[in-house]
Amino acid sequence: MAKRLDYAQVAPNGAKALGGVYGYVLQSGLPGDLVDLVYLRVSQINNCAYCLDMHTRELLKRGVTVEKLALVQAWAEGGALFSREERAALAWAEAVTLVAQTGVPDSAYDAAREVFDQKQLVDLTLAISLMNSYNRMAISFRNTPQAVADLGGD
Repeated sequence: MAKRLDYAQVAPNGAKALGGVYGYVLQSGLPGDLVDLVYLRVSQINNCAYCLDMHTRELLKRGVTVEKLALVQAWAEGGALFSREERAALAWAEAVTLVAQTGVPDSAYDAAREVFDQKQLVDLTLAISLMNSYNRMAISFRNTPQAVADLGGD
């Protein structure tokens, strides 16, 4: 699919505002691998090829194994491959991303609070919300995944 428009060029202040949240998440103290796993899972739920490509590449650069990446979508069955924190973050990411279906139930909140303190949970929720926003921008305006661009595609 051809890119519809470059939203960062059309609305640079809006793109900069999203970038500010991204910068905040980077310095929040949440582990980078954890945040990128959450970004990947949110992008899987939203079916965002551009972000799936980007975050898979980032996790590979960080040294995350292909075996672990292959199971992110089925993390609950991944056993010890995922840490307690990663399982809690991925479960929270699913509940928040699917808010219209889940309503983010008390059980999801309670499970997340067993692992994360209040600030960590707010920061994690900001990261999840940011990725949902980026997914919607990339999908709506047809950002080309790097893998496609490398092949000379749209």
